[in-house]
Amino acid sequence: MTWTFEAYAAVLVFLLAYGLIVAEKVHRTVVAMTGAALLLGLGVLDQDTALHHIDFNTIGLLVGMMILVGVTAETGLFRYLAVAAAKRAGGDPVRILLLFSLITAVTSAFLDNVTTVLLMVPVTFSVTRQLGISPLPFLIAQIIASNVGGTATLIGDPPNIMIGSAVRELTFIAFIENLTPIVALIMAAHLPLFVFMFRRDLRADPERMKRIRETDTAGLIEDRGLLVRCLIVLGLTITGFFLHHQLRLESATIALTGAFLLLLTAGEKRMEEAFAKVEWTTLFFFIGLFVVVGGLVETGVIRLLAEKAVEWTGGDVFRASMLILWMSAVLSAFVDNIPFVATMIPLIQEMGTSGVRGDLEPVWWSLALGACLGGNGTLIGASANLVVAGLAGREGCPITFMKYLKYGAPLTLLSIALSAVYIGWRYFWS
Repeated sequence: MTWTFEAYAAVLVFLLAYGLIVAEKVHRTVVAMTGAALLLGLGVLDQDTALHHIDFNTIGLLVGMMILVGVTAETGLFRYLAVAAAKRAGGDPVRILLLFSLITAVTSAFLDNVTTVLLMVPVTFSVTRQLGISPLPFLIAQIIASNVGGTATLIGDPPNIMIGSAVRELTFIAFIENLTPIVALIMAAHLPLFVFMFRRDLRADPERMKRIRETDTAGLIEDRGLLVRCLIVLGLTITGFFLHHQLRLESATIALTGAFLLLLTAGEKRMEEAFAKVEWTTLFFFIGLFVVVGGLVETGVIRLLAEKAVEWTGGDVFRASMLILWMSAVLSAFVDNIPFVATMIPLIQEMGTSGVRGDLEPVWWSLALGACLGGNGTLIGASANLVVAGLAGREGCPITFMKYLKYGAPLTLLSIALSAVYIGWRYFWS
């Protein structure tokens, strides 16, 4: 590779953008879009090339799921599920913690994890207030469960959406077959540890527990007709994800079809509300990020990094998988995993043409596991973490960096160690 002005400019813009995203002094969407504009202004990319690097399948899938979730939330379904779970647990804090964690993990597998915690956190505060106990154990458990559960499917976490969109062979079913087993094992390991770590804060007055048991859930569903339509469309959409390979349709096509089918039946007013709730800042962050990383691809920087990675691993797929898994986990604990994965995708693709011997599929699963699970390592590791911390701060229950690290770091280390054994056993040793 020849180090041209364009290559130096691409690296400089990327490092500046990454540094500003990590520092969080400027909104990450502004940083990403400004970085993209700089690359165009400096002549590193032209407009057509920049558009080529934007993964519209990822963008379309996110828009479709945001609309589906936004309309479904209006029915009161998610609040009903949480309150009904607390009632079913008999008001017992330990059982509520376990049920809320499971609900968060399962929901995060089929909705995005930021949306899941936005729906769960207000209910958590309501329940813990009634019990007269600290919400902190529940919030930390939900952060961890959302990132673990989101790892299980193609649509559960943005890094998986990006990987699935970049590698067409990794279908919705492939994600479930390869990631859900280890995710289930990790959640099974985490649940008793949640109880052990927070055991001193999970005691409530029997009278308060009784009030939870007597809570009326009848009025929590606000629009039953809309709920029926939402469940039908969500069912059809998820079925479409399972069959998208056979149907020869991209996941974005299925998500957007489901979203507009639901809007067709929901009325014009709900359509305007649904579009108002779409996280446009997140979508433009993705767009800018794709262009910034595209600058590294077009100038040959990504290819150079891939060749170096092949040298470090000796072209061995197992070593490459372990390197990607642990590197992804460590870095994703301190920087947002979305820009990290956006950088790694073209690098791994280049590794496939630069001398790695064997099928790269285990490397892709290592990237997904490392990036998604590594986000649990610190409070700044994933978007869901910061969303919960922000909501907790507003409620007078701040989650500090060190307070979270005490619980997040050891659980992340455990989950990555289990993932390393799983990758080795499933793809190399058996």
